[in-house]
Amino acid sequence: MIITAYLKNYYYKENLMGPFQTVPSRLISQLYCGLKSPAAKGTKICLTMARPSSNMANFREVFAKAKHIVVISGAGISAESGLPTFRGAGGYWRKWKAQDLATPQAFAYNPSRVWEFYHYRREMMQRVEPNPGHLAIAECEARLHKQGRRVMVITQNIDELHRKAGTKNILEIHGSIFKTRCTSCGVVAENHKSPICPALSGKGAPDPETQDATIPVEKLPRCEEAACGGLLRPHVVWFGENLDPSILEEVDRELALCDLCLVVGTSSVVYPAAMFAPQVSARGVPVAEFNMEITPATNTFRFHFQGPCGKILPEALAPHETETVS
Repeated sequence: MIITAYLKNYYYKENLMGPFQTVPSRLISQLYCGLKSPAAKGTKICLTMARPSSNMANFREVFAKAKHIVVISGAGISAESGLPTFRGAGGYWRKWKAQDLATPQAFAYNPSRVWEFYHYRREMMQRVEPNPGHLAIAECEARLHKQGRRVMVITQNIDELHRKAGTKNILEIHGSIFKTRCTSCGVVAENHKSPICPALSGKGAPDPETQDATIPVEKLPRCEEAACGGLLRPHVVWFGENLDPSILEEVDRELALCDLCLVVGTSSVVYPAAMFAPQVSARGVPVAEFNMEITPATNTFRFHFQGPCGKILPEALAPHETETVS
């Protein structure tokens, strides 16, 4: 594998790593969510390696020896449970793309519309179940734990389907749709109410012809802390917002320790998550990508398995013949 990186400076918030480096701790808190590549004008990044293998037997040999496995998951695995990704053709809610609504600016301008969007998503996410891909990861984690081995899931998804499947070790870098944060007092709380407030009942239809409900702000979800009553927002990371630095510190530790990385159902276009697996691969650790299609990062990985995660992961993560329970 030949890796060449020319990085002019450490200005770009999405990521400023050179080859074989982890994200500098002093920059962790500056990383924010976005669709832009960390490469900017005047920056050249070139990653090349041999065509990735799709040999399952070879992957299984690597899997059998791994002691610390990191799974990076994205919207693709949840799509197999029936959740829309809001990407590509048809990726709209009414007439807006997700990146038009999942921003602090959109919420400040029209909190009713944004809450309709998230109410629609909350209701969908409460109805769906983990698919065989989620379950394979959770079963693998539980089984390897008994062998003194570790599996950690780093997910971009906000649907909690990994938790619902039984995964214990999980870092939700973009937050959870089933948590709220008060815009006044800052309190974060779990919230699985359906609907989250009476005014949103029956609202949020995604059809393009549906008119905004225009719910008065005082009737939108409100903080239940004593003497507060502030407007609540979803406790998720919106485009342009900083990711939680404490979670990113944990991510950095896991990436530095892992000896096998799986990239599951992610398009590798949302930063900073898109840089995690290439960073691991750059230090020589095997990375296996499981996705419905080729991604911009595919050729930087050792393995690529194309197809539904729910079909391929159960085979990939099944007990190996050499496994023993300690």
